[in-house]
Amino acid sequence: METTHGQSSEGWSASLREHGRRVTRQRLAVLGAVERHPHSSAEAILTSAREELPEITAQSVYVVLGDLTDLGMLRRFEPPHSPALYETRVGDNHHHAICSVCGRVEDVECAVGHAPCLTPSETHGMTIMIADVTYVGICSDCAAKQAVVPAP
Repeated sequence: METTHGQSSEGWSASLREHGRRVTRQRLAVLGAVERHPHSSAEAILTSAREELPEITAQSVYVVLGDLTDLGMLRRFEPPHSPALYETRVGDNHHHAICSVCGRVEDVECAVGHAPCLTPSETHGMTIMIADVTYVGICSDCAAKQAVVPAP
């Protein structure tokens, strides 16, 4: 089931029930943290979730992230040279652009508009369902800062 980006607590509760999961404060805190801070690491999600639920443990966050990723309610992606990042935008095969200076991550729509949006030269007999592309570059803010750095 494709989850809708920008869900409320009631929406997340309904999605959890549809996936056969109990609605718990821990699950809602993690979903809320990922929704508020897309493209976040588990550590950043833990910090954000603790604003809502101070007693939540790191272990609980990792278990919830794993479970909700397995269910398809969260998407996990692994940028180069970075811990895994999580987001609530699932089911649309979008890609990511990452700034190699500051680490900012932005969503990039599928180039063709349908999944998968890339056709491999060889499938080795596999039916390709997802094409995961990561664009790495320098964001405009970092490029502007680099342009104004005074020479020594």
